[in-house]
Amino acid sequence: MKPRAQRTIGREIELSGVGLHTGAGVRLRLKPADAGAGVVFRRVDLPERPEVPATVDYLHERPRRSVLRSGPAEVETVEHLLASLAAFSIDNVVCELNGPEVPGMDGSSRAFAEAVREAGVKEQKESVEPYTPRDAVHVEADGWAIVALPRDQGLRLSYTLEYDRPRTLRQAFTFDVDPDAFMKEIAPARTFVTSEEVERLRAAGLGQGASQDNTLVIGPDPQADAQALRFPDEYARHKVLDLLGDLMLLGRPLSAHIVAHRTGHAANRALVERLSLELHRREELGHVRRSTGLDIQEIMRVLPHRYPMLLVDRVIEVEGFKRAVGIKNVTVNEPFFGGHYPGLPIMPAVLTLEALAQLAGILLLRKLDYAGKVAVFLGMDNVRLRHAVLPGDQLRLVVETLHLGRRGGKVRARATVRDSLVAEAEMKFMLVDSPSNVEHEEL
Repeated sequence: MKPRAQRTIGREIELSGVGLHTGAGVRLRLKPADAGAGVVFRRVDLPERPEVPATVDYLHERPRRSVLRSGPAEVETVEHLLASLAAFSIDNVVCELNGPEVPGMDGSSRAFAEAVREAGVKEQKESVEPYTPRDAVHVEADGWAIVALPRDQGLRLSYTLEYDRPRTLRQAFTFDVDPDAFMKEIAPARTFVTSEEVERLRAAGLGQGASQDNTLVIGPDPQADAQALRFPDEYARHKVLDLLGDLMLLGRPLSAHIVAHRTGHAANRALVERLSLELHRREELGHVRRSTGLDIQEIMRVLPHRYPMLLVDRVIEVEGFKRAVGIKNVTVNEPFFGGHYPGLPIMPAVLTLEALAQLAGILLLRKLDYAGKVAVFLGMDNVRLRHAVLPGDQLRLVVETLHLGRRGGKVRARATVRDSLVAEAEMKFMLVDSPSNVEHEEL
């Protein structure tokens, strides 16, 4: 499938409500984000406003809803909001919350979808290529099954629901993802439970914000239940809604036909994990173009370093402002090998740390807030040097943001060669004006 322009929302959005499971009042503010930032949740009620990327790597297993967690920051019930973002092909947005759970609204995605439609969609200069699985990806267990089939154009979801208690209930629904169709056919479908589950969920501390205004209850009387439904097959439609939201955690658009039978969030997660693993393998082999990353020309537009001190050859993955992965190909022609153990060339460990620091600088400087800034290295903690780096090695560099503010940041950095740890450290930086932006006075 051909690449398309990345998209963000046209303006800020604010919604308020109560969490379906926590029962806590919460305010949600959606903000436009830079290309390549992805969907990021930010807990503004916690110290240092920690961020959690909406990808499967941060998915935390919990019953009955999708939960994301990074360090002390946790965000519950993200699937209804993510479904609306997926339907409108929103790739980049910051979702600020002053509580632990996305507001449940009326138990559907309608309020989110209406807000996104009203705010509008803004296309960005950078592109993203939807991912199509090479072959069928199939997962099944305990009576459920889900499969992703290759598809040339767009995303189709087919769901079959079956319940035997409190009564026999079977529904099926197929949906081709499209913004207008989503607004009419999927967004209004509300979350539901069976009458047998209600007390058990309450005892487990779930559903504290659930009520007849936001949650359907499947009881023993089909005629009584039918009076409350927005669609005759509303239960199956809501399962499609949840599935669409969970698929958003792949981190890039998906072109496939997903066929699901009796699945829930655990099954959706298993499929996304399998798709993510396949995607990363094909990216590493060069069979699929990476959705994020920087080539050497883009790196030099961000960093002031040049030969012989530029030590990052390519950034192969950028996950919002949270994580970056880069590579450094080490050859015998490196200028430092001429004087560093000429008979047994070894890359100076301090330069391995410098390569990590440069990758951290790229990650920190990607925010538009830092235009005209330079990341100045302040210090390192918990430094460990494990193995020598030799000519012919490829350094894989990984940095993860621990803290990022307007004046500086702190990252955790690791360098490996063939999956063996070479060096690691925690690095601190200060952001200062670039010399080109400072007027120098004569001494």
